[in-house]
Parts: sequence; C-alpha cells; structure tokens
Amino acid sequence: MTDALVIFKPDGAHRLPVRAALWRWLGSQREWKLHGLTWYRPPVELIERHYDFLRDRPFFPWLVEFMTALPVLVGRISASPAALERMRHELGETRIGEARPGSLRERYGIGGGVNILHLSDSPESGATEVGLWSRYVPLDAASVQLEASSDRPDRTYQLRSLAGQYAAGVHTELAAQEMRRLLREETDLGEDDFETLVRVILGAFR
Repeated sequence: MTDALVIFKPDGAHRLPVRAALWRWLGSQREWKLHGLTWYRPPVELIERHYDFLRDRPFFPWLVEFMTALPVLVGRISASPAALERMRHELGETRIGEARPGSLRERYGIGGGVNILHLSDSPESGATEVGLWSRYVPLDAASVQLEASSDRPDRTYQLRSLAGQYAAGVHTELAAQEMRRLLREETDLGEDDFETLVRVILGAFR
C-alpha cells in the first residue's frame, strides 16, 4: 500500500454540487482507504514548496494565490499503486481540455488550473507530499462529514464556456458578470469569501 495526498481545491471545495460529487467518489473507498479529511487554509510557504517544480512557470503566482486564498479540504488516502493509477484515470488529466470524457475533471473542471482536485501522481510523490503537509496539518483527522448530494445547480459547462470567452477577451465584462452569477448559484460562501472565490477563478483566465 502507498500513501497519497488528496486536496479539494477551492473550486472543488466551495462549489457545492462539485464537492458532493467528489465526496461520493472519494467516500466510496472502493479500492482505497480515506484516513482523514479536514478543512485547512494552507500558508503561502507550504504551497510554494508543494508546487516548487512549477516555480518558473508564468502562472505560478496565480497558483499560489488560488491555493491559499480560501480553506481547502485536505486528507490522506492509502491504496495500492495500481489502484492509485485507476483513481487518477477516473479523475482525468490535469488540463481540462485534455481530460478524458466522463472523468471527474472533464465533468466538473472549469479550465486552466481550476481543475477541482489534487491527487498525488505516484507513490513517490505521495510519500513526499504527505510528509510535507503532515508538518502543517494532521492528515489522519476525519474532522468533516460532507453531504453526498446538493440542491444547488451544477453550472460547470456554462462556466467553462464563459471562461473561454473571458480568456479570449471576448465579451470580457459580460462573461465575468455571468460567471459571478453562476458561481453564486453553486456556493453558500459569505460575501467576502465569495468575492475571493470569483477573483481567484477569474485570475486563471487572465
């Protein structure tokens, strides 16, 4: 068995229908065991270390802001290497435009780095990531119980289309306004946190 780190990214943690879908999948524990899941707002230094291999990429400052702006859900799972590979297949490729049809990222990701979930990509990275994050937050604490369904509408495909317009500079203001409206339908965040969520999601497409 090997350890892997799982993180509901801000879009996966705070868009309620997406969070419910991810929880139904992760909580099924078909070929893996979930040892804990907890809310945690990571500090900048942790995210910079976690994504150090991307430090030279132009989107790195946005990525750090995205992952530190709001609390995320973080936990540890254990699975065989083969089961972990199957989990990653079900999750889908990192880039939403390349994500396998029917995968979780194809179904719920908006685009860019707004791709709902992090899951360690190998036993080696899992050991490294679990070791790093466990210095900051207990990864065996099952401190949350999530809902497996949501009465909020899922607006993923509309958001993805609008994000494409926003990124292309087409109807930019209108696209941003409509994305804000749709995100409000999906989340129950308070106003300040909601504005933060909108800002960091739009930031992926500037």
